[in-house]
Amino acid sequence: MVKFDALADKALRREPLTRDEVLSVLTSPDDDLLELVAATFRVRRHFFERRVKLNYLVNLKSGLCPEDCTYCSQRLGSSADIVKYTWLRPDQTREAVSCGVKAGASRVCLVASGRGPTDRDVDRLGPTIERIKTDHPGIEVCACLGLLSDGQAERLRDAGADAYNHNLNTSGERYADICTTHTFDDRVETVEQAKQAGLSPCSGLIAGMGESDGDIVDALFALRELDPDSVPVNFLIPFEGTPLAGQWNLTPQRCLRILAAARLVFPDVEVRLAAGREIHLRGLQPLALHVVNSIFLGDYLTSEGQEGKDDLEMIRDAGFVVQGAGEQTLPEERLDLVKTRHRGAGTDLPPNA
Repeated sequence: MVKFDALADKALRREPLTRDEVLSVLTSPDDDLLELVAATFRVRRHFFERRVKLNYLVNLKSGLCPEDCTYCSQRLGSSADIVKYTWLRPDQTREAVSCGVKAGASRVCLVASGRGPTDRDVDRLGPTIERIKTDHPGIEVCACLGLLSDGQAERLRDAGADAYNHNLNTSGERYADICTTHTFDDRVETVEQAKQAGLSPCSGLIAGMGESDGDIVDALFALRELDPDSVPVNFLIPFEGTPLAGQWNLTPQRCLRILAAARLVFPDVEVRLAAGREIHLRGLQPLALHVVNSIFLGDYLTSEGQEGKDDLEMIRDAGFVVQGAGEQTLPEERLDLVKTRHRGAGTDLPPNA
């Protein structure tokens, strides 16, 4: 039997788990699941108490993507029955944001399909971000626009964006199996660009695409190298009309083990329960709140989620509280570790090498 409390003790001390230790979590039997959740709850409660951060997605541009990511309903060649449209007008974006904020979201995620934004796209979005920050003081804005070009992260930051999301999705070794139009390294580079620009890095994974336990560990460890502030864990939504249609490889118990592994690898980081939770965790969603400290509220990019009022009821019934706008997410001791770079390239001081 795996000694989950010993793993939790390591996480509480911020000691990195070994590969074998994370694998032991992923391969543990269903009979031990409640013990695993109880151990990881100790970590979650220590760093985040009983707060749940609500995030709200706004799909700025849907479908029409030239990339071939096999999991995505917006991919090139997808015949999934999704809503397709070009960029929302600024007033439409602000209206959607207001709905999420009114429901309790403290972060809004502005997402657009495509390989990456043009400079004109960034110019288009800048005033919208500025207006959102004016309309809703304390609300965080996270942009998710694909692969970034030089200078775009800085311009998003200057417009008021707080964070940038770009998921690694799976292990580097397996990445070519799910996408051929860009590489794993391309994704890593974009997260690094966002970090260097001073945007809070948000990067996670998708489980349920036929990956092995080893792939999940590799993905988690690759994410750990990036030192993100938030890690969304998505579970594949196998849309009809995509190459991964019919891939129902997850059980609620396996989803919980994946979330627990993410929490133990990232003890003091925002671990977010993301797309697919309703269809894969189903009745075990409240149990997942003992592991994660963040969820998406309402609908996703191209699929419907649980009703927002049901999310809020679930949080209350499980004994948790919604984190308010302006409340600090990361624990103080982690914020102390964050240092902006003032040496190396662009300065008169030598690099840290």
